[in-house]
Parts: sequence; C-alpha cells; structure tokens
Amino acid sequence: MATIALNHFLSFFSLEALDGRLAPSENQLKRQAIIKKVGPQSRWSTLEFKFYGIVFAIVVPLMFKTAMDASNETNANYTRFAHLLSNGWLFGRKVDNSDQQYRFFRDNFLMLCGLIVAHCSLRRILTPLLGIPKRTYFDFVFGIVFIIGAHGTNSLRILIHVLIIYGLAKYIPSNKIAVIAVWVYGISTLFINDNFRTVKFGISAIDNGFSGIISRWDVFFNFTLLRMLSFSLDYLEKKRLKTPPNDKEILDLSYLDDRQRLEAPLPLGEYNFLNYIAYLTYTPLFIAGPIITFNDYIYQSNYQPLASVKNYKRTLIYFLRLLFCIFVMEFILHFMYVVAVSKTKAWYGDSPFQISMIGMFNLNIIWLKLLIPWRLFRFWSLLDGIDPPENMIRCMDNNFSALAFWRAWHRSYNKWIVRYIYVPLGGGGKYRIVNSLFVFSFVAIWHDIELKLLMWGWLVVVFLMPEILATMTFKRFEEEWWFRYLCGFGAVINIWMMMIANLFGFCLGKDGTLILLHDLFKTYSGIQFFILSSGALFVASQVMFELRESEKRRGIDVKC
Repeated sequence: MATIALNHFLSFFSLEALDGRLAPSENQLKRQAIIKKVGPQSRWSTLEFKFYGIVFAIVVPLMFKTAMDASNETNANYTRFAHLLSNGWLFGRKVDNSDQQYRFFRDNFLMLCGLIVAHCSLRRILTPLLGIPKRTYFDFVFGIVFIIGAHGTNSLRILIHVLIIYGLAKYIPSNKIAVIAVWVYGISTLFINDNFRTVKFGISAIDNGFSGIISRWDVFFNFTLLRMLSFSLDYLEKKRLKTPPNDKEILDLSYLDDRQRLEAPLPLGEYNFLNYIAYLTYTPLFIAGPIITFNDYIYQSNYQPLASVKNYKRTLIYFLRLLFCIFVMEFILHFMYVVAVSKTKAWYGDSPFQISMIGMFNLNIIWLKLLIPWRLFRFWSLLDGIDPPENMIRCMDNNFSALAFWRAWHRSYNKWIVRYIYVPLGGGGKYRIVNSLFVFSFVAIWHDIELKLLMWGWLVVVFLMPEILATMTFKRFEEEWWFRYLCGFGAVINIWMMMIANLFGFCLGKDGTLILLHDLFKTYSGIQFFILSSGALFVASQVMFELRESEKRRGIDVKC
C-alpha cells in the first residue's frame, strides 16, 4: 500500500504529468538509447544517499525558519517594511502582497476564472449553433472583443504596430530585407512603447475615451511582439521555400510531433490577415503566454487537434498541480515577508544566512509568480483545445546547470528564442558565445528597457562560459567513478554564480548583493556559512543528478 501511495505521489509530480511532450519517447530505439546512458540500479537506497536524506531533513526546515526569522514580526527591521503588508486570510496572518505583478494577478483571479468559463462556454455553444467552420474564426471575433475590453482605445496603439509588421512581412519583395525590417521594427517597438506609450492622438474621443480594464497596454505588448515576429518569420520561411501558393496542395498534415509542427507544411494561404489577428489575440494566451508559434497554432486549430487535449485525466492532474502551487505561494506570502524586505532594503544587522535566504525565497516567489499565471493560462488553453508548451518544468531550486536552467525556465520562450534567434545565428557552433550574447541581450531588452537588466544578461553569458569550457574539458572522463563528484563541485560553483546573477538582477540589487558578498568573504560567520552552505549545495547537486538519472531510466531526457 505504501509503495502504491509513493508511486501515485511521484506520478503526480512527474514531468509527463505537466506536459505530454515530456513523456518517454514512443520510439523504442530512442527510449532504449536514453536508458543505456545510465546504470540500471538507482542510488536512493545506498548509505551515501541515506546520509543525503538526513542533510535534507535538517537543512530545508532550517532554510524556511531562517527566512521567517529575517522577515517576521520578531525581526528588528519589521517596522521598516510593515506598511507594505496587507490583511491576509491564513491563521490571522498579514500577507505580503507588495509585488505589483503578482498583486495584479491575485486581485483579479476570480475575474480571470469567470472569463475562462465564459470563453470556453461560448465556443462550445456558438460553434455548433452558428456552424462556425474553423476555430480561428471564433478566435478572431472573440480576440477583438477581448482586446478592446482589456485595452480600450489603447488597442489602436497595438493595431498600428500589428499593421506595420504585417505590411513589412507581406509587401517587401526581398525575403532577406523583409526579415531584417521585421526584426529592426520589432525591437524598435520596445523602445517606442517605453518612451511614447502615452502620446496623444489629438482626437478627444480616443485620448479621453475608455482605456480598458488594463490601461497599461504596453506591459503585455511584449508577448504580442513575439507572436507578431513568429507569424512574420514563419510566413517568410514558407515563402522562401517557394511552395506553390494555393490551398489545394496535397499536404501531409497527419500527426506531427512538437518539432515538426514548427515547420508544419501549411498552405501559403493560411498566412492571411484573419489568422494573423486570431493568433495575436488568442485570448487564453494573450496576456502572458505560454508562447506557441504561428505554425503550431494554425496546425492545432484548423488541421489536427492534439490527443493531449482530450486526455481529461492529465488535464485534471495539471489543474490540481496548479492549485498546489497557488497554496504554496499563499503560504510563503503569509509567513515570509521577503518581498517587502527587499523593497525597503530592510536587512540591516541580518546574518549572511538570513540575507541569502531573503534573496533565495525572493527568487522562489519570482518563480511562482510567473509559474502560476502561466499554468492558469495554459490550463485555460487546454480546456479550449490548444496545447501550448509548458513554461516551467523544474522547481527553481532543482537546477545545477546554467545552460539547463535556461532551457527549463520559461520553456516556451526558450524554444521561441532557439527557433527564431539562436539557430538562425548559427546555434552552438563556432560562435556559440557571441550567439549567446545576442540572445541574452534580446532577452534583457525584451523584459525591460533598463541598464541593470542588460548588465544581468551579459553577466549570465559570462557565467555560462566556465560551464561550457568545463564540459568540453572533462566530458571524456564521464565513465570514471569520480566524475559524478567532480560534477558536484562544478555544480556548487554554478549554483553560486546563478544565485548571484539573479539576486543582483531581480532581488537584492547592487547594494544588497555587495553586502552579501562582503559578509560572505570578510566575516567569520560569513565564511562559516559559505563553507556549510556549499556542502549543502553539493549534497543537493548529487540528489539532482540522481533525479535526472531516474528520469533517464524511464526513457526521459529533457536535457535540463
């Protein structure tokens, strides 16, 4: 009975429960090749991993306690950030609802749930009632109504960018010039919106009219930009291949896998204005994604729905995982006020351990505040019959590789970057570092026009270099017994560098990061903490290695 319960628990938190794309390959040869890469026996029952279990049992609760001590009423700095706390609903506790992004989602959660019910119900009622032949027709009409409700007259600002990008892709005769023009204008929109998002039209009805439920239209425009670029680049790629431009081609549009759908052999006629608008304004994914390419969206909408959207058991498990994450987030916000501490820099007198936990749980909150909306919107999309990629497939703390971390964090965006930037630039070939520099510069600018984030992007590339060089140098020793422990030491260095880069970019800022580094290496307690925490990270890395090995024994290798 205990074994059955454990198997159900592990299945609930497995990768394949999140996304069918992550399930073991149906190709037996490929699956066996993955399994052969690892030993047949797991290490969970060995003395070594029993010791690691004891370390986990001690360290993890201590981390939670330390974060609470550094941010609760008992801390001497409490009065500096108490004004940012609100009345909560758990055990009479205050809640830290001071993060603007998550507060918007949290305060409008019930309205979003109502919109999900309305959208899915209307499709199921109106499609047979009106005899709507294609899903994209419904998406086109509902999307326009939704965007006007969301952004009001500001929709016109979005429409200007939408029409310009469409015109550049459709009407510039040279494919190469069109690609360059689309990219130049696309990136320019980020700067245009940052500086001119409130410029008046000079027409009173527009300037003083209804500005929508979400007046800051530019906040969510960045996701629309990715979709505009996806449509344009997919169209230009199709056009370059010189496929006959008619809808009567004999095409093989039977089941295509995730990779094949990126280059789905769609008729050139599918790249029309109606499908363009339907794709840009597809309501479940409009606000924040996950990102699905135009080719994939049209394939799933008008040709071959994926079997995964009819797997109701998996969709239910996905929903339960979403609820679990929401309750974890609520627990953290009610018992660890680390966001408010970071906003007020209220860490005076705190130990290096406490400052590091303030930073670490801040990063966990950032992970959760992105994961929860993304999973809600993907759940909405699954209910509606479209299966986009899962954005977060690993817990933020279950990462030891900078390269793998970026493959698992905002996974649909990563796949978008690989398809439209990294591979066209040459991928991981001769200019891998330069290509990575371009990629992370775009990532930083896309997130926000801010020097701090641009520096963060470059810092990430610098931190990628040691891992790339170490992998190239030591890969030939991977069969040696000591290789796993050497990788563990490398993982500790990697984790520290990733933490410092992200603490600087998203949590503690320059001041807090410098204080942490000073205390770590110039105080006795800091050095002691650094040594002990590095040991704990080494243990964590060995557990992470074995988790990946366990997945490979089932034929899963997601390379992150």
